[in-house]
Amino acid sequence: MFKALVLEQQDKKTIASIRTLDDSDLPQGDVTVAVEYSSLNYKDGLAITGKSPVVRQWPMVPGIDFAGTVIESHDDRYQKGDEVVLTGWGVGEGHWGGMAEKARVSSDWLVPMPKGLSARSTMMIGTAGLTAMLCVMALEDAGITPEMGEILVTGASGGVGSVSISLLAALGYKAVAVTGRPENSDMLTELGASRVIARNELEERGRPLEKQLWAGAIDIAGSNILARLLGQIHYGGAVAACGLAAGFDLPTTVMPFILRGVKLLGVDSVMCPRKRRMEAWKRLAELLPSDFSAQACKEVALEEVLQLGEDITNGQVTGRVIIKP
Repeated sequence: MFKALVLEQQDKKTIASIRTLDDSDLPQGDVTVAVEYSSLNYKDGLAITGKSPVVRQWPMVPGIDFAGTVIESHDDRYQKGDEVVLTGWGVGEGHWGGMAEKARVSSDWLVPMPKGLSARSTMMIGTAGLTAMLCVMALEDAGITPEMGEILVTGASGGVGSVSISLLAALGYKAVAVTGRPENSDMLTELGASRVIARNELEERGRPLEKQLWAGAIDIAGSNILARLLGQIHYGGAVAACGLAAGFDLPTTVMPFILRGVKLLGVDSVMCPRKRRMEAWKRLAELLPSDFSAQACKEVALEEVLQLGEDITNGQVTGRVIIKP
């Protein structure tokens, strides 16, 4: 028997409740994990409140990531007692996720716990941190090095953006933070930003090609902001784009790509191959301090998540929230 936060749909409304389940209720999978920590993300809040059609099957246990210990395995790569991490692969949307004392998933979705990290610290870093690392790796793969110039990071006050700032600074890059929250400027500087600029400087539509300002960028916004910064990237530069917060459209032309050779690199942490994911977690363990984001992290019990789901979608939750089922 185990405890879980379960979402059900009744009369097209989402009903969330804490329930006690049996192992036979778990979905199919190669590995069963005793979940030690999960985290609360905006997508989880949408699932719990039903404010957006995130959930693809019912009933559902939300939680887009988790970390814990293997208690049963049908894959030789994992033995009972192994510590593991899972991010992505649609857990919490199309497959039961981490907001439960137990989870059963495909072994291909898991990675071994990186040396130097714990279940708690991996969830403090979370899916946002993994995505940030993948963005930095994408820029490295594109040949962008610290001596080439400044790297612009949009959405710097958010999870992906703030970790990106820390990673870039640790690797010797000059990271310029873009934020719509000027009150966070000191925090971003402490994380390693060389300077901070206001988001509204990029929101207005510009010309397809402008003055070359940035060697590269990590963009979480998309839409007009992405279009504007593409026109400001140095010749041969690159943008790692991982979010669509400002919308799906990209109102630009082919000019940055043809006349300046700018590379637009899509980064998706959900379907990221296992080998790449393992490398990203290894580097996160090496580059971030073990207590990264601890001061901005709140630990809660599963029972508290019902209210927090509403709070996070209303913009009332700041910092990281990790859940101990």
